[in-house]
Amino acid sequence: MRGRDESGQALILALGGGFVVIAGALALVAIAGAITGKGRAQRAADLAAISAARSLRDELPKLLAPPTLADGRPNPARIEKATYLARAEAAARAAGRANGIGSERLRVAFPDAGSFAPVQVRATVIARLDGVRESPRIEASAVAEAASPLGAAGGTTMASGGGYGGPLVHRDGEGMRPDVAAAYDRMRATAAAAGVTLLVVSGFRSDAEQAALFAAHPDPRWVAPPGQSLHRCATELDLGPASAYGWLAANATRFGFVQRYSWEAWHYGFTAGPPPCSAAGNATVGDGGGASAATTLPAFVPARYREPLLRSGARWNVSPVLLAAQLMAESGFDPNAGSPAGAQGIAQFMPGTAAAYGLADPFDPVAAIDAQAHLMSDLLRQFGSPELALAAYNAGPGAVEPCNCIPPYPETQAYVTRILALLDGAGSLLLPSFEVRLVA
Repeated sequence: MRGRDESGQALILALGGGFVVIAGALALVAIAGAITGKGRAQRAADLAAISAARSLRDELPKLLAPPTLADGRPNPARIEKATYLARAEAAARAAGRANGIGSERLRVAFPDAGSFAPVQVRATVIARLDGVRESPRIEASAVAEAASPLGAAGGTTMASGGGYGGPLVHRDGEGMRPDVAAAYDRMRATAAAAGVTLLVVSGFRSDAEQAALFAAHPDPRWVAPPGQSLHRCATELDLGPASAYGWLAANATRFGFVQRYSWEAWHYGFTAGPPPCSAAGNATVGDGGGASAATTLPAFVPARYREPLLRSGARWNVSPVLLAAQLMAESGFDPNAGSPAGAQGIAQFMPGTAAAYGLADPFDPVAAIDAQAHLMSDLLRQFGSPELALAAYNAGPGAVEPCNCIPPYPETQAYVTRILALLDGAGSLLLPSFEVRLVA
């Protein structure tokens, strides 16, 4: 009797152990399914956000196009912000459907929709495990943006070693004067639109670098002796590839570049700014020569502010197009604008900064524009590039100086991005084209 009882107890224990194993296996399957489901949902959210951001990038020039043509007729190339956002949302939903996520399970929002040029999109996917009753809810979210690759074009350093003695801006790893870099950026963007790729093969060379190059190739027809090469002035660029030489010969002068020597199809010098290796050249900042480089302001600038922008841009050697885009981002040209932080007027000066620049009344738009140009001139001289100067205007020089970069503040990064977007729409983009990236 005891044997039967023990045998029955053993059977019960065995069955109980089996149930535990089965339950554990089911739990592992559920966990694995949850992990896999979460991964699929996250992938769908990522792809939906990226697709929407690509739409924002592609449609941005249409959003920023002038509302009217030169003859006063409505501009058919322009779209309103509602259409701009609707197309991005449609792109996100199309990507969701392609990944098995129906519209009822995908939420699309634009975190910066209140701005004049939104560039961010958030995609949220709500899902449950397939085939699992009472499955836990799975939520995945992704934020993507269409933004300028800030800093991707290279950092800013100070030249040394003879010749030019000012800030160097780098493109393709090669240094050049800031105004040369800005002109080259515009030329490269135009070439890209024509299907031509440009690459900087060589830029600024110190006297020591030139000496080493001449020692290796001691032929003055092809390599200038040390101290004689214009490359030491940071105005000269050796460009490639060879397939671009024809385009350069036909178009480089439009951007202030000339082919220096008839036998060097790759060597172009910048002549639209101060002379090479001059004191004025060492002090060059900004985007390519101040007001003289851009006397045609974008259509979004109100008529009453056009003359003050041109006048102050010329006075402080800052592009009036840059100043105009900045005012659009700061206040939308509202001379009575104010912010919760205490910024005032069309250029949103804080009281302390206004006092430092002699701006007695921040709500006087003409005086504020001149103070804005003065401040931007100082920031451009300090940081050597427009994007860093804009970041310092928004976040303060102390936030930019330690890293010589745009600080990781969402407000500041969005601020710089929107101004660059306006410059892109005005045909004055200072940096390479916008890219799409996941940010959260």
